[in-house]
Amino acid sequence: MGLDDDIAILSAAPLFGFLGRDALRLLSFAAERRSLAAGERLFARGERGDGGFVVMSGTLTLTPRGDRASPVTVGRSSLIGRLALFQRGERPCDADAASPAEVVRITPTLMRRVLEEFPDAARAIHSELRADLAAFAGDLVRLGDRFDRIAP
Repeated sequence: MGLDDDIAILSAAPLFGFLGRDALRLLSFAAERRSLAAGERLFARGERGDGGFVVMSGTLTLTPRGDRASPVTVGRSSLIGRLALFQRGERPCDADAASPAEVVRITPTLMRRVLEEFPDAARAIHSELRADLAAFAGDLVRLGDRFDRIAP
C-alpha cells in the first residue's frame, strides 16, 4: 500500500476523518504496523490497552465479554479501541484475525502528539467525543427510568 492509500483508509476511520492530510501522514509514518495471519490474536480481553488500532486490510472478530454478547466482525477503516487512543486501560474483548489482516497501532503518546500539532483537529475530536458521551449519559438516564418503572 502506498501513502495515499494509507491516508484514505485512515481518513475513513471514526475520529480520524477530523484530521487533515498532514496529520494523517504523520500517523501513517509514526504508527506501528502489524500483519496478522487468519486466526492470530491481536489482543485478549483483560490485557492492558496501550493504543487503538485501525484495520488497514482484512477482517477481525471482536468477542466481547458475557454470554449474551455476540461477536462482531470489523474490516477496513474500522477503529478498535477508541478509548485506548487517549488513555491506557483494560481491553474489553478479544480481537482475532478472521482473515489475513494488517492493522496500525496508534499509541496515546502518538495521538497526543498529533493533537498538539493540529489543534483544530483536537477541538473537532473533543466535540465529537463530548457529543457521544452526552448521548450515552442520556441513554443511561432513560434506562434508569425504565428500571424505576418496573421496580417496586
